[in-house]
Amino acid sequence: MDLGAAGLHEQPFPTHGKPLAIITYQSQRAALDVLKETYEHPTGLSLLQGPALSGKSILVRSFIDAIDKDCAIALVDGKGLNTTKLLLSVLQQFGYEIDLSSANELLGLLRVFALQQATSGEPPLLIIENAHELNPSALRALCELAELRVRLGSALKIVLVSNRSLSTIIDAPAMQAIAKRVLHDFHLRPMTREEARDYVHEKLIAAGAEFPAFVFPRESCNELWQASGGWPGIIDRIALLALAKADCLPIAANDIEHPVLPAGTWDTESEIAVETVTPARIEPPQFIVTNNGSVIQELTMQKTRILVGRSEHNDIAIGSRFISRHHALLVRHGNTTFLMDLNSTNGTFVNSKRVSNHVLKHDDVITVGHHKIKFSDPFATTRGTLEGEDFADTAIMKTLDDMRSLLARENTEMLPTATEDLPTLQT
Repeated sequence: MDLGAAGLHEQPFPTHGKPLAIITYQSQRAALDVLKETYEHPTGLSLLQGPALSGKSILVRSFIDAIDKDCAIALVDGKGLNTTKLLLSVLQQFGYEIDLSSANELLGLLRVFALQQATSGEPPLLIIENAHELNPSALRALCELAELRVRLGSALKIVLVSNRSLSTIIDAPAMQAIAKRVLHDFHLRPMTREEARDYVHEKLIAAGAEFPAFVFPRESCNELWQASGGWPGIIDRIALLALAKADCLPIAANDIEHPVLPAGTWDTESEIAVETVTPARIEPPQFIVTNNGSVIQELTMQKTRILVGRSEHNDIAIGSRFISRHHALLVRHGNTTFLMDLNSTNGTFVNSKRVSNHVLKHDDVITVGHHKIKFSDPFATTRGTLEGEDFADTAIMKTLDDMRSLLARENTEMLPTATEDLPTLQT
């Protein structure tokens, strides 16, 4: 499709060069905070990991553009570099024109430069992309640089960027000089459904679209999110292909291709455990309500309790005679989401099995009447149990309080409203 036919004056999803707009989401903003803290910390050294097309390069360059221009910064691609090539690349980035060829001479020159800069209060920053592809000799030189110190801290700030986990490299005995300095071991996470939708629409707006939801409607954005795994670079490529192939607008959900997705960099159980207990990196669960295959409501669980039922006072209100006035309750307790049937007439089902109390797992499908509610929480990978023996009793008591409040509000609203036409008592 011609871009002009879609109301665009530029390609909204370029795969090369500088993007039209830098659009970040929660995990990327957390990564920028990590880079900033690394730069400001006296001994800052951090690991930034994320799969290919997760936006690491754009993040790093955005960060460099935002920091103090007086700071000496070297951004180096570590792919296949040995000691000599690594040191030459770093020194050239720091502004040196090098005639030296000996690795020892290059290392000595870099030591002197880093120490001089750090002593004056401006330690240089070294960022190495594809750090996992450095040769062993280059890693040894990097360890020597990591040990350089001045009175106020380390002489060189370091960020190692990789599209796979660096744990096996950093945990090696020979890498202790780097391991002991690690301030952050950060793994990028993908976008949520809403973040992906905003990302697509903001890119379209930056390219000139007045009605981005007409180009990529909600259903197509949801399909993009599913197909891309929530990774921005993959969204760009799938969206670009869909636009190129489309004969007309809007882009239909079935026009979205599904490529093979990369694995995340959190590749060990211990890393998963550390990452998922960090509140800032956990997205709240989502509920998608459908009827006969059509989405009628999407809701993010922003509070600890969500009521489901026929009454308009419920958080998920479904006007169906097959659903009780107050049918079911969803409770968030820590990282666990708990479903409770409220003695409904027709029952509550999870994955076609009738339940009264149930701990939800990612992609569970709740059925109430003829409606389905899909539960989406990628962190809820196991069925698990609720913490605290008396949790269910506590939830039930809160439910009863909720019921009383709702009934009181509903009954009040059913009372006739006083008007000037009503008779008044004469005194």
